[in-house]
Amino acid sequence: MATTPKPAQPSIAQQQAEIRQRFPFSDTQDFDDANRGLVGRRDPNAVTGEDGTTLWDNDTYAFLEGDAPDTVNPSLWRQSQLVATQGLFEVVEGIYQVRGFDLSNVTFVEGTEGVVVIDPLLSEETAAAALALYREHRGDRQVTGVIYTHSHVDHFGGVKGVTTQEDVDAGRLPVLAPVGFIHHAVSENVYAGTAMGRRAAYMYGAALDRGPQGQVGAGLGQTTSTGTITLIPPTVDITETGQEEVVDGVRMIFQMAPDTEAPSEMLIYFPDFKALCAAEDATHTLHNLLTLRGAVVRDPHAWSHYLTESIDLFGDRTDVVFASHHWPTWGQDRAVRYLSIQRDLYGYLHDQTLRLINKGWTGTEIAEHLPLPPALENAWSTHGYYGSVSHNLKAVYQRYMGWFDGNPAHLWQHTPVEAGKRYVAFMGGADAVVDKARGSFGEGDFRWAAEVLSHVVFAQPDHAAARELLADTYEQLGYGSENGTWRNFYLSGATELRQGQFGTPTVAASPDVIANLTPPMLFDAIAVQIDGPKAWGETLGIDVHLTDSGERYRLRLTNGVLTYSAAPQKGTADVTLRTDARSLPALALGGLSPERLTEAGIQVEGDASVLGRLAAVLDAGDQDFPIVTP
Repeated sequence: MATTPKPAQPSIAQQQAEIRQRFPFSDTQDFDDANRGLVGRRDPNAVTGEDGTTLWDNDTYAFLEGDAPDTVNPSLWRQSQLVATQGLFEVVEGIYQVRGFDLSNVTFVEGTEGVVVIDPLLSEETAAAALALYREHRGDRQVTGVIYTHSHVDHFGGVKGVTTQEDVDAGRLPVLAPVGFIHHAVSENVYAGTAMGRRAAYMYGAALDRGPQGQVGAGLGQTTSTGTITLIPPTVDITETGQEEVVDGVRMIFQMAPDTEAPSEMLIYFPDFKALCAAEDATHTLHNLLTLRGAVVRDPHAWSHYLTESIDLFGDRTDVVFASHHWPTWGQDRAVRYLSIQRDLYGYLHDQTLRLINKGWTGTEIAEHLPLPPALENAWSTHGYYGSVSHNLKAVYQRYMGWFDGNPAHLWQHTPVEAGKRYVAFMGGADAVVDKARGSFGEGDFRWAAEVLSHVVFAQPDHAAARELLADTYEQLGYGSENGTWRNFYLSGATELRQGQFGTPTVAASPDVIANLTPPMLFDAIAVQIDGPKAWGETLGIDVHLTDSGERYRLRLTNGVLTYSAAPQKGTADVTLRTDARSLPALALGGLSPERLTEAGIQVEGDASVLGRLAAVLDAGDQDFPIVTP
């Protein structure tokens, strides 16, 4: 199959022309804000690992100049131009941001003795490069504090690029985070981490060439770095709204915002700077209520409420709002208007979805027919560059009603392969479906062409004509998408069809993340790997004694289920493992052989063969599973 990208079809070119006329592209306020306060840039801006591997290269987006070509939605092109702007920027005197070094921003707040770092990016290497740029222009200030605004990996993964575990353990600096941070930061990246990482490779366009016919950005940031993901646990929990902390002379007032963009999230007001850090609850895009990589559905009602609370608490004393993505908004009136529009956006999606649910509408019907009010539609910051109105409305439906739409025909449907075989047979065979799909493609009905061709590919994966036309169809859908992650998913699907699977470049379940699993979370992480049918006939017991804390756990494998209990148990287990909490994660990292466990500092007593029996029924995830093919 040809792998060269195709040009935009006439219907897509026409769509792009209409978008250029529809939206106020002459409004350059966002460009003024994105470039305001520039202190200096890193040139060239490629970050490499110790072995020379490129982990981040913002310069690959240099093609984002001039007007959008027909192969990119003009609105997404504009957003990518803004997001690709890189360098060290002054937010206000004493607060600086480095942008364009990763998916997220890192913020530096200058204190009495050094600098407090907020959200140190995704990778150790990019965070270190950002700190170096800051120090180049602001002096060699020591890091005197670290703050994680929320529990997503692009806001803590680079922490060891700005400080060390030793400095934190020695009490030289605190690490502040919202209560529940460690649980959510770790569990989200481990339990379903393999599948999330695999889908994130599509979401961020990991396999795509960067350019007008490939990856142009992801709306929230350009893409993810691929360096070392690290984690240092917080030393100070922020537990309530109004809590005040002072770090290196920097005064902060916190606002809790759980179950918004992340299950553990907080905003920060800096009274001496009249600045509000909105974390990721107010950015220059409609965010995700359910990210395409997969996650628990977020709560738009709470999200809207917390933004109202932000305005009430801080609006009349805020001169600038900045966030962990995108660029700041200056001026009290503009800041409050910006927060209000974001507030109304999430509230509208929530309330209107429920209104239509109670009139009998399904998620897909709501997503297809519910428009935004003109005031929201016309504000650039509400556009669906990362989240989309379509998939967010379906997410609200899912949050309240689940996967079932009430139609019994959808209660027990065939799998994609079995359904595909039947659709193809009903429609006259694979060749006939492909011929009809060519007509839909030529008419610009790419949604329908994708639907029917996907059935052919799942029914007959080797049907070359179907694969080629489906790849071309996904490509056109990508070209037309305003949403950066939709574009990346469509073009990644075309890549899988044309070139095969391409793996998972960024794995969030790093050794640092796994090392911070509590014992119960570690046991849960092992339990979800049990191959149930293979383990039906297996019965075994394992005692785990933690020598540093005195905790004891009994693990049991019965009926294909691994359970555990910390209550006193009768009798003895088949095997006992003695270790401290720091060594325990070796159960997940190094295999279950007695030799490996002994090397990791875990003492094995009793019938060691039990560990082999447990290992024999573990079924690890596949970091290269297919998505658009069976």
